[in-house]
Formats: sequence, structure tokens, C-alpha cells
Amino acid sequence: NRLGSPEFSSLAGIMLLEVFLVLGTVIIYFLFSKKKEETLPFKEGWWGKGQKPDTEEDTTIRPFKVETTEEELSDLFRRLDQARFTEPLENSCFHYGINSVYLKKVVSYWKNQFNWKKQVEILNKYPQFKTKIQGIDIHFVHVKPPRLPEGQSAKPLLMVHGWPGSFYEFYKIIPLLTDPASHGLSDEHIFEVICPSIPGYGFSEAPHKKDFDSVSAASVFYELMLRLGFSEFYAQGGDWGWLICTNLAQIAPNHMRGLHLNLVSVTKVGFSQVLSVLLGRCFPGLFGFQEEDVRRMFPFLEKGFYRILMESGYFHIQATKPDTVGCGLNDSPVGLAAYILEKFSSWADVEFQNLEDGGVERKFNLDDLLTNVMIYWVSGCIVSSMRFYKENLKKGIGTQKHEKLTVQVPTGIASFPNEIMHTPQAWAQKKYTNIVSFNFMPRGGHFAALEEPELLAKDILQFVGKVEKE
Repeated sequence: NRLGSPEFSSLAGIMLLEVFLVLGTVIIYFLFSKKKEETLPFKEGWWGKGQKPDTEEDTTIRPFKVETTEEELSDLFRRLDQARFTEPLENSCFHYGINSVYLKKVVSYWKNQFNWKKQVEILNKYPQFKTKIQGIDIHFVHVKPPRLPEGQSAKPLLMVHGWPGSFYEFYKIIPLLTDPASHGLSDEHIFEVICPSIPGYGFSEAPHKKDFDSVSAASVFYELMLRLGFSEFYAQGGDWGWLICTNLAQIAPNHMRGLHLNLVSVTKVGFSQVLSVLLGRCFPGLFGFQEEDVRRMFPFLEKGFYRILMESGYFHIQATKPDTVGCGLNDSPVGLAAYILEKFSSWADVEFQNLEDGGVERKFNLDDLLTNVMIYWVSGCIVSSMRFYKENLKKGIGTQKHEKLTVQVPTGIASFPNEIMHTPQAWAQKKYTNIVSFNFMPRGGHFAALEEPELLAKDILQFVGKVEKE
């Protein structure tokens, strides 16, 4: 019997030893080898008109100021005077979108009380610049600290807005970060703040070619920071700023000291997340949910699925046919205001839709809101700003490389309670593997820097403190 022979026993022993050696090698490799993390490729593009010239790009940084002609203002007032309003349904509040009773009040204020020239002075109180990157002019605000304690240096902080916001969202938080001591905050960390306008938004030139997405914007802003002389910097964002800053952390992880976000969305959904939606309310600890996560997420049909369904109609339009509705908004200042202001209602607090005035002025003032609308109007950027959705979504959710890559940069997340969709830390840490700070904010919604500048500033300061200590 060959199976019981000494030769077979010896052969079997050798084979078993080989199996153990292979298994041991694999185990040792995974235990002791450090996997090289993949980075996102820098996206070199040319977004200017026509073909890219052979000559080198002009890298000059030029001063910029917001200016408006009398002809532009006369045209605006003519259009406001000729506005047509549709009577709202009785007791409809903001359930059908903006209520035209309130819209009439806004237009009346716009015509008779709003002082655009005064707001232009406010816009110009911080130094603004333009520089050409990848064929288009990039607009940015650059504010340095008015004073620095001896031996202390300012930390560069890139702050990126979203839609339908603008660089103006940060005007209330800038002084809290550049001069915290004068506003009752700790001056252990002081910032030099750079707020660019996303290309196609505000006073940044719109791309003239297709495919300008969040990775393109991140690449442009990376070039901007290097051009300003910052080899290391912090970045902060919400809305599209969340994704652009996330992509920047994936492109240049060794150059970003820390990433702070006031919105996090996870596009790659796994089985455990689906299961947590089904069972997380009953077994929160099993899925890493805290009590506040449960309060904000459940019942999930109401606070998750239905809320997203009700608030994402604009998203579908802008991700498919942005130019069609955009042309109408670009032609009508009242239409533009209606479209934008409705978001400042429901995204500040979804419950505001139960009020006839949408609760808009409970969190904001009309001067700030109309200044933001005017930035869209005078720059004529509403169509190009809406196209950013199509460029980011046309390949489908979950199909792009950046969605599959994690973020290793130290990350801080300020989770505001009235954000449209809550993302628990248990979900976020699958994408952001180095979360050093995750805080539930006591109040506030989507436009955090404008709504709650002090809360956001404090969270940024404590996050940077943790990163610097590490």
C-alpha cells in the first residue's frame, strides 16, 4: 500500500511544510508590510477658449475689486420692475417652493432698501486677486492676520464654498480665524485665509470645455496654493467644498496638514451600511452609532429617504440639463432669487417649509442673502455654476476613482443638526481613515460659515490644535 509507505509520508510532510511556509509568508506580509496608499492623479487640463497656446501661461497674481456699472444696475431695476408673480396656493407656505408673497417682499426690499454699492464696499474690504491657471482666471480672497504674537506664524487655510453659495459665505468667519483673540477666541492658532471662487462661480472664469469636475477644481486650487508659496496648508469645506477639499487631500496628502469638513457624504455604500439603516435604530452599538446619530437618522424613511427625495429635485435637473433652466434664471433676477433663496430656507432647517416666509430671515439677513444673489447676477454665472453638477455626476455615482480611494489626511468633521443628510462617524471613517475630531454641533444647518461662524471657527481651532499636538 503506497499511501502508507515511508516515501508518501515524507512527500506529504514536505507538501504540508510548503503550505505552512506560504501561509506564514502571507500573514507576515500583511502584518508587517505597510501598504503604499494610492493617491489621486493631479488633473492637468486646459479650460480656456480654443486650443492651448504654445507659450507658457502667465502666472501673474493681479489685484481685483468688485465693480458694477450704472448701466448694469439700471438693467437690473428695469427687470425687477417688470417681474411677474404667480399667486401661491392658500396655506401652501414653502411646501411648493418659495412662496411668492414672501418673494414680493424680497423684491420690494431689493428695489427700495438694499444698497448694493455699500455691499460692494464690504466685498472689497478683504484683498481679492485673480490669476490664470490652466487657461482660466481664478478669483480668490486672501486675508492675512492683522497681528501675530511674537514667535508665531500664520497657518494657511484654504476655504471652499459650494452651490448656491459663494466666497462671501466666509466673510463673517474670516476675522474669527485671522484675528481670534479680538473676538474672544484662543489665539494659539492663527490663520491666513484663502477663499477662491470655484471656476464657473462668482468672479472665477467659467471653464470653456466639458469635463471640469471636482478633481479638476482640486487640481486648480492645489496649483493656486503652491503659486501662493504654501507647500503645506489646511483645507476646509462644505457642500462642493467638501468634495473639492477631499479630492485635494487625495491628490496631495503630503501637502495637506489637515482637512476640516462641515458636510460629509459617502457615495460608496457597503452591506454593513445598508444593514445599519435597517437595524441601527434597534442595535445602535452594533453599528457604532451614538445616541445623537439615532436621533438624527431615524425613522430613516422620513429623515433619510423621503427628505433626500423631497430636496434633490434641483440636483437631478442640474446633473442632467442645467442649461435649460439656467438660461431662464440668467435672464430673470427675480427667478434667480427665488431659486437660490428657497435653498437658504430648507437647507437651514427643513421645518422652515411650514412657514409662509420660509423662516429665511430667522438665520440670515436680506442684505447677506441678496449680496450672494447679486454675485450670481452681476457675474452671470448661474448656468456655469449649475453645470458643475453634470460634470460630476454624468458618469454615475460610485464610478469615479476618487470615490474608491480613502483619505489618510487628519480629518475633522463638524456635524450640524439641520444638514439635509446626516452621516455618522461610523460611516465617515470608512472613507476618512484618520478622523481626529468628530463633533455634533448644537445648532445650524448647511451654510455653517454664514449661519454659525463662531461655532464653526471654534471647531476648526480645536481640530487644528489636535493635529498640531500630534
